[in-house]
Amino acid sequence: MLRNGLEPWHLLIVAIVVIVLFGSKKLPDTARALGRSMRILKSEAKALKDDDTTAPATEPPATPQSAGPTP
Repeated sequence: MLRNGLEPWHLLIVAIVVIVLFGSKKLPDTARALGRSMRILKSEAKALKDDDTTAPATEPPATPQSAGPTP
């Protein structure tokens, strides 16, 4: 069905449409903002991954607690 869905000429058309819509003056700012966002997302994902790997080792073992005084 979509064997070769994204060919080089498709990318060329998309690039032309983006340049026409946004203009060539805003493209560098947009690319810079996208790069910053990707860097922030990458660092946050890494921090979450690091927290997940260190969290179980630092938690104290759970102690059973009674529901209340027994008669």
